Amino acid sequence: MSDNPQQPQQPQIKNRIVAQYIRDMSFENILAQKGLKGDPQPEMSVKVALDARKRGENQYEVSTKLTVNSSTKENKEPLFILEVDYAGVFHIEGVPEDQLHPYLMIECPRLTFPFLRRVVSDVTRDGGFPPVNLDLIDFVTIYRQELARRVEAQKAEGAEAPVAN
Repeated sequence: MSDNPQQPQQPQIKNRIVAQYIRDMSFENILAQKGLKGDPQPEMSVKVALDARKRGENQYEVSTKLTVNSSTKENKEPLFILEVDYAGVFHIEGVPEDQLHPYLMIECPRLTFPFLRRVVSDVTRDGGFPPVNLDLIDFVTIYRQELARRVEAQKAEGAEAPVAN
């Protein structure tokens, strides 16, 4: 049997990483500055933010911003803070306009994540701590949470708007 000739063919998606780089990074070794006694047991929190912007014809810059805070479990004294903004420039073709935003915020960070993960590991190791090996990040969940946050923000703005008579 042959395919239905009337059915439109799905466009071929092309995605190529043109460049990737650290846009901004800060590592603050608070332990070395203040000094702590004993062998502190670390506790870590990781925050992720995503951003994307168009750079030209079929080119987009997508950045993943990570903040890694490490503190002692017992006293919550800070050990280190790492902030890194890691960007990739992508040449993308064939993604329908209505699917472009989720594609940029999910697929593109997935492609650059292994490199960002390596940067975090190297910086924390070079900073005098055991290397931080980030778990995989669920970019779909982050995207959905951001959409929900925006909907709630719009509802809140609507509730605060004065009613015109």
